Amino acid sequence: VQLVESGGGLVQPGGSLRLSCAASGFTGYFYRVGWFRQAPGKEREGVSFIDAVSGNTLYADSVKGRFTICRDNWKSTVYLLMSSLKPEDTAVDYCAALRGSGSLSMSSDQYPHWGPGIQVTVSS
Repeated sequence: VQLVESGGGLVQPGGSLRLSCAASGFTGYFYRVGWFRQAPGKEREGVSFIDAVSGNTLYADSVKGRFTICRDNWKSTVYLLMSSLKPEDTAVDYCAALRGSGSLSMSSDQYPHWGPGIQVTVSS
């Protein structure tokens, strides 16, 4: 199982970015995917999660109304659409996955598969 993130970079406050998480090695699309982030000097935190079978989603309070998670099962890709970005959104963002459909968890311990991470910087 391999996950690869793309789409990060530098954006001004109030701007938007779309992160992609491309998965390979899964059988079908029977999985749950989450986005986590880690800012300098802070612990890793859960941001947004989706069940690729049911389409159920879960968001951290800090990103509700600004971020949208969605999936394209044909492409085995999950997207995180980030808008109204703030400097405090600056972090290394990671996608993570686990097999199976079910309840969504913000705990990083629940996800055995991880991408290498990608930098998102929000600055003027």
